[in-house]
Amino acid sequence: MQFGKDTALRLLIVDDSVEAAEAIVSGLRNSGIAVRPSRPENENELASLIASQTPDLVLAAREATLVPITKVMQAVDASGKDLPVLMLLDTVDDSRLMEMITLGARGILLRRSGEHVNVRVRQEWADLEARRSQRRLEAQIRETERRCDALIDSSREPIAYIHEGMHIRANPAYLEIFGFESFEDIEGMSLLDLIAPSKVEGFKQLLKQISKGEAPPRHETEARALDGSGFPAVMEFTPATYEGEHCLQVILRRQEVDPELAREVEELRQRDQVTGLFNRATFLRSLEDTVADAAQNASHHGLLLIEPDHFNRLLQDIGLDAADALVSAMGDRLRGALGADHVAARFGEHQFAVLVPNADHRRVTGLAETLRVAFADHVLETADRSVNTTVSIGGVLIGEKIASITAVLGKASQCLQSASGVGGNRTELFDPGAADRAEEERVEAWVQRIREALDADRFVMEYQPLIAMHGEPLEMYEAYLRLQGEHGELVPPLAFLQIAEEHGLLWEIDRWVVGKAISVIGERSRAGRPTTVLVKITQASLQDNTLAQFIQEKLAKHGADGNLLVLQLPESKVFTHLRAAQEFQAQVAHYGVRVGLEQFGVGLNSFQLLTHFNAALLKIDRSFMEDLGSNPAHQARLKEIAEKAREQGKTTIAEFVQDAASMSALFGAGIDYAQGNFLAPPGPAMDYEF
Repeated sequence: MQFGKDTALRLLIVDDSVEAAEAIVSGLRNSGIAVRPSRPENENELASLIASQTPDLVLAAREATLVPITKVMQAVDASGKDLPVLMLLDTVDDSRLMEMITLGARGILLRRSGEHVNVRVRQEWADLEARRSQRRLEAQIRETERRCDALIDSSREPIAYIHEGMHIRANPAYLEIFGFESFEDIEGMSLLDLIAPSKVEGFKQLLKQISKGEAPPRHETEARALDGSGFPAVMEFTPATYEGEHCLQVILRRQEVDPELAREVEELRQRDQVTGLFNRATFLRSLEDTVADAAQNASHHGLLLIEPDHFNRLLQDIGLDAADALVSAMGDRLRGALGADHVAARFGEHQFAVLVPNADHRRVTGLAETLRVAFADHVLETADRSVNTTVSIGGVLIGEKIASITAVLGKASQCLQSASGVGGNRTELFDPGAADRAEEERVEAWVQRIREALDADRFVMEYQPLIAMHGEPLEMYEAYLRLQGEHGELVPPLAFLQIAEEHGLLWEIDRWVVGKAISVIGERSRAGRPTTVLVKITQASLQDNTLAQFIQEKLAKHGADGNLLVLQLPESKVFTHLRAAQEFQAQVAHYGVRVGLEQFGVGLNSFQLLTHFNAALLKIDRSFMEDLGSNPAHQARLKEIAEKAREQGKTTIAEFVQDAASMSALFGAGIDYAQGNFLAPPGPAMDYEF
């Protein structure tokens, strides 16, 4: 399971000490887990939290008195939910272990060992997600089986399921073609009984071949109806499972036309009409067989997904009416660069797929690079013009470690998006046996791109207005960082900030952001439009003792008013770097610059932090905006935050506003400012009419 800021752990901590509980939350957040904690102070509150919030894990202190651990276990058992409980202890001995087992807790956490807490929480969370995934898959399988049954019954194709040569299922179309009235007439009947006597011996050999996995999936024969009349037929065989039993699915078609013509029709059914390559459905069947072979025989194969770079821009240049001509030309170029053993298909509107059978990492990588060069060095010819285009290629090496259709396509798509996102004209291959190497290469490409963006000033800002809910409107925007690609595309920070943090580049990015904001403030002020600008900085800036001096120099250079600059830090990062945050705030306050908290309200006691850190504004965590218009609990929490903030003279901001109902709830709660795409999306210009 992947742990990160996009996956929040809903943690319920039962402990008499708020400080001890907050220390656990901080330790988990510092290890990279996004935690959404709650802490009940009595049994009723515990029951309410379990019922309403559905936590992922419960950490219960053995010595807690507000809610004893026996009451915790009773509440969890009464809920009927899959809710793991871990017992918090200072020390452990045999009696504590036996008590843990007797109570039904899943394990022990040594409070004084942050590493032990981190490891055990991750293990239990991963186990919980695995159980949840299994339940979801089981439900999906049941639903899929139900739908398949319905589709088979309604299908006009004659379909039957055969187990050990006997019929165990047949749809109405199958019964009709042989003249049976109900399935009871055919249940348990041998498939050989429906084959013309002259064809029985050959059909027996075919069944033996099928049992060994050696026969072709399509076979022409002569079938025999209930009245003894025969008719030419084509049978297609597919391994299947019915009610837990391995069996054979048979699709039978009456062959009323010339066999050669039938083969031509079948060939047309398998092909894409624009490119002449296989279509998606045909390719998926080949991919399923390939993945099954990898799982059963430990073989290795390759899958490549190919897309032209900047396809929409190409269409603008050549016109929508030429889209098919462009795709056809790409199909021709792809076909010319492939070998006889490769399977190629048009997999999407402008996406192609190539299956490379019996191939190792070197061969698949080599083919991917050959295809990339084939497009980069070639001019595509359409009916009335020539087009230069490059392609991005994402691939995956299919083997035992990834013998799943979903996983194979998912990894190939991720690699394709990554190759395209780094600028295109690239190949990226996922090899489960060499994942570390592939990840290192991907990360290195991003690090190089970030450094180039800093050196060549390829970062840009987009601005989103903050709308006043009460009082006179002020011009206020939040600035969002974007990375500009080589061809003008904008990459959001989630794609690269984690890598920047791991390679010590955050402080440089923070400087660029702050410097750009100050220059915009100065420019707006000189134009007679004083504008407050909010920017996010990271915890890396708290360790940069030169940032305050940098701010002073930039304010002087651009003639900007420091009061119009607001720097934002996440609440959790301020809590874990409190001394550094206090010192930084004191330094920038000399120049009028304000510091605010974002992601506010998700801590165990967020307002307690304000007794140690004098934040100028509080941006409420986006989680409170989910279904705000119909969520009384979130509405009550927002009202509580707004009231307490108003008492302390703090400005409140709600981001990610989704609809008019949310705006109404925010107004009623007394929130000062709102922002979100519902009001106005971020854009390159500050042109909102306040």
